[in-house]
Amino acid sequence: MQSAEAFDLIDTLLNLKPDSKTWQARQFREKVKNGTQASYAALFSPDLSFPLQDRWLVALYASSLMQATELTAHYTEQALQAGIDEKLVQIVTEDHVEDIVKSELNSVLQFTKKLILDPIEGNQEALLTLKQSGLSTQEVVVLGQLIGFLAYQIRLVAGLKAMQKLEQAA
Repeated sequence: MQSAEAFDLIDTLLNLKPDSKTWQARQFREKVKNGTQASYAALFSPDLSFPLQDRWLVALYASSLMQATELTAHYTEQALQAGIDEKLVQIVTEDHVEDIVKSELNSVLQFTKKLILDPIEGNQEALLTLKQSGLSTQEVVVLGQLIGFLAYQIRLVAGLKAMQKLEQAA
């Protein structure tokens, strides 16, 4: 079992081992690897003003939209462990967020979809929609940081999976 200090979500999700070239490539920039894990920990800290359950749903939605299977499974598990209703988790993973009646959460997820699939749509009008649905400026900033991190995390996992496939094919 890894110590808490050595735990790395991405290594764990992709089952990266020290004898693989993909794992070794991640160690080359240890500062980046550690920063990625630290960002994950910070963005899912219960201390942030934006509700933690909503953050798990944003992460689940972003990874689901991008068909990032390992991350979708992880964020599904986290959402359920956080006490989010199974039906709501299903609505999010099946991209039926328009069925969510809570306007603040609906706006948050619609904004997430815009930034993940078509970032140019994350304009002033989209930000104003978040404010009108009840989010504070601080919550909007946290949401933007979270979505930016998720876009990075999803692409990082996709790149590492491609490296793993090449390594296994060699």
